[in-house]
Amino acid sequence: MKCPFCGFEEDKVVDSRSSKEGQAVRRRRECLKCEKRFTTYEYVETVPLTIIKNDQRREPYDRQKLLSGIMSACKKRPVGMEQIDGIIDRIENDIQKLSKTEVPATDIGKLVMDELYKLDDVAYVRFASVYRKFKDKGEFVNEVKELDARTTVHQLKTKK
Repeated sequence: MKCPFCGFEEDKVVDSRSSKEGQAVRRRRECLKCEKRFTTYEYVETVPLTIIKNDQRREPYDRQKLLSGIMSACKKRPVGMEQIDGIIDRIENDIQKLSKTEVPATDIGKLVMDELYKLDDVAYVRFASVYRKFKDKGEFVNEVKELDARTTVHQLKTKK
């Protein structure tokens, strides 16, 4: 591993532990030349995932693009980066369990909506408005009403 500070190619592992719910190994390393420490992560290499867009175009899966979309929905909401990373990790795990090399963008959108629904109502509605491409304010209002109805039913069930 090349030291990010001095470029020296020899280091020693100071600490190693499981990370990201067992999906990665986090290693603390120390450069044998400059003695600075840095962290690396090891992941199981998976088959590249291709996303099938609504117009049938195909593009490689991009974690950063998913992160950007979720962060936009969660902007100015009480949602931390750890929660967002957790959402993405769960979605990626769900996709890997499918054992497919191509996944429709609509499937990923549904997974994001399921996660945001559990996390934050406003972020959920924001994401839904883009994902479902509401044509007018009526569709938006209907979604909010449905969300209120589901939330009320859930609250009634949890009070029992």
